[in-house]
Amino acid sequence: MTFQELNIITPILKAIEQEGYQVPSPIQEQAIPVLLEGKDVLASAQTGTGKTAAFAIPIIQALYHQAQRLSSKRLIQALILAPTRELAEQIKESFRNYSREMSIKTEVIYGGVSQRNQEIALKKGLDVLIATPGRLIDLMNQGLLTLSDVKFLVLDEADRMLDMGFIHDVKRIVKLVPEERQTMLFSATLPKEIMKLANELLKNPVRIEVTPPEAMVDKIKQSLYYVSKKDKTNLLIDLLVNPKLESVLVFTRTKHGANKLVKELLSYGVKADAIHGNKSQNKRQQALTDFKAKKLRVLVATDIAARGIDIDELSHVINYDLPETPETYVHRMGRTGRAGLSGEAFSFCSQDEKSLLVAIVKHIKMDIPVVENKLFNEKTRTTNVEKQSIKSSDIKPNTGIKKNGVSDQKKNSSFDAKRIQNNKKSDYRKSEFVKNTRSSDGQYRNKKNSK
Repeated sequence: MTFQELNIITPILKAIEQEGYQVPSPIQEQAIPVLLEGKDVLASAQTGTGKTAAFAIPIIQALYHQAQRLSSKRLIQALILAPTRELAEQIKESFRNYSREMSIKTEVIYGGVSQRNQEIALKKGLDVLIATPGRLIDLMNQGLLTLSDVKFLVLDEADRMLDMGFIHDVKRIVKLVPEERQTMLFSATLPKEIMKLANELLKNPVRIEVTPPEAMVDKIKQSLYYVSKKDKTNLLIDLLVNPKLESVLVFTRTKHGANKLVKELLSYGVKADAIHGNKSQNKRQQALTDFKAKKLRVLVATDIAARGIDIDELSHVINYDLPETPETYVHRMGRTGRAGLSGEAFSFCSQDEKSLLVAIVKHIKMDIPVVENKLFNEKTRTTNVEKQSIKSSDIKPNTGIKKNGVSDQKKNSSFDAKRIQNNKKSDYRKSEFVKNTRSSDGQYRNKKNSK
């Protein structure tokens, strides 16, 4: 099927062509015709399947037709709720790209930044508003906007909004939107709470499920490493010896853990940054932009901040910490299996995470292949975590000589090969990959390059 066969108008078809898309994805093929008919939709689709275009294109087309009949005054007619700032920005760019041939105004509002520019945009008038729930309610309370003219309502990543505690805010917002509207709910997973919400908000919705999330995991090569908590960073460093790990998204459970890991990676010369809720939007956006541009090799993220990360051909996902829920594991895996592409994912499991692993394996209905860990010396690795799968090695761990509890390498983010050589680190620093890396790369520097 082609986009032309979906009865999409010419201005949007031109924009789609400029974006480089040739044929619709499964979610687009199924959702666009239904939404063009004005029906409500409940869709289960992973990030990376093209779901943003699936709801953006029908909305833009409907607004285009309405503009032919309505006055020139701009009113908020489409409201898209998103759980994170990154996802909101991504949706805004999609709307602007697909409507570039038309006079449709799209803006985004979210917290964590000054509201001044958002106020100005609202006063000028707009057609499409993408917002995170908290900031939207804040601006409504200040009397800066009204939702009385909304005809299209989208809840994107509904399951994540539920996880983040936005459910009450969402319900409050929906009450301020006219009942006569078209509602679309998109979610990576459909737990009972989301189904309950869908029953409250949607009217006779068409149910669309494109590639059950668990089925997508089959396309991704998975590997499991049993490792003690204290050795996780050492394991990650040793894995990064492999140049095939070109673009790596690492998931940690906490913001503090993300920051700490980034500092460790920088101390080894690995270009890395973190995104999480405590970082300003500008810093989060800059980290994401640098990662997409290959200026960073590793991006460390918490699950909440990772929602909305749209990266093509991400080479690897690493679960530094296993997620609390099996559904989140599936969602993480989908980051590297974009739009039908294959991917690879590594998971680290410490003793206290074994129950999480059991739940994940049960959920995806498949075993995760265990990699025999040959990276650590018998004296430094744990003997309590699946010892049968971990064999001894002459390779010493990547732990620095510590003084007052602080590793020497932390004093300088550059790769100090001389000190590393003196400390007799692991094969990571002695590998040909390190020796042959040019200093201009800045990723790793050997003794000769560091002079």
